[in-house]
Amino acid sequence: QVQLVESGGGLVQAGGSVRLACEASGRTFSRYAMAWFRQAPGNQRELVSSISVSGGTYYIDSVKGRFTISRDNAENTVYLQMNSLKPEDTAVYYCAAGKSPWKYFGYDDMEEYVYWGQGTQVTVSS
Repeated sequence: QVQLVESGGGLVQAGGSVRLACEASGRTFSRYAMAWFRQAPGNQRELVSSISVSGGTYYIDSVKGRFTISRDNAENTVYLQMNSLKPEDTAVYYCAAGKSPWKYFGYDDMEEYVYWGQGTQVTVSS
């Protein structure tokens, strides 16, 4: 049973920073790609960033240069460092874990992610 527990959301002013963390349990963390999604009211859930088993990363264009995803396999945790936040980054952020072991490619495919955390709210005020 894969479990994902997020932490680190909250209210921040535009231009500020927030670091999200997601601790995983239930299987060997290092063997699977991990990702962060977000969903704003009225919008579909979108893939924000993902990281492969070897540390390869993907970002959507709107967060490139501002967000950084990383993973600590010893701690079974994936992080999302969010800097220079904008009001349009306001959303519920979800941690997600991939279904296929040893995913070196295709970790930017939304369909890969089948396990979900409960979500954490990030609100950026202008």
